[in-house]
Amino acid sequence: MNEKVVIVSNNYDLIDGRNAYKSDIIRLTLGEPILEENKSMQIAAQIWEKDREGELVLDQELAIHQVFDLMILLSRTLLYFKEAYRLPLLYNPEKPTVDRVGVQGGVLPVEVCIDNQNINEDIRAFAQSLNDLGETIGERQRVLTRILKELECY
Repeated sequence: MNEKVVIVSNNYDLIDGRNAYKSDIIRLTLGEPILEENKSMQIAAQIWEKDREGELVLDQELAIHQVFDLMILLSRTLLYFKEAYRLPLLYNPEKPTVDRVGVQGGVLPVEVCIDNQNINEDIRAFAQSLNDLGETIGERQRVLTRILKELECY
């Protein structure tokens, strides 16, 4: 176990979306990176599972900036799909770029993956899945929005 964990969220398995009460993910933490590839980062987010012996083991770890980058990607994607219904294929094959988000002196591109040979079917399934997950995503989105607004006050 990482002795450098500072913030912990235990019992995540009870609220893990549609996996609630049957999730393998038991704990989320924030603290000093554990994995060698993240040692140059100051803070990492960790996802913990129980192994067969019941011990908590690290399943995944992301540098904290990568968590934010994923949230930016997800948020921009959610905004995109609010309007995508206007396009016959849910995207424009000639212009697959959704956005180019300026970050760290560079750009985080958000694009429809036209390299996917099944993109026309997959994007429809993806849009339907976003719709199906509306309640689960919406609740977390409202909580995150409230917290981000609180952060603006500081």
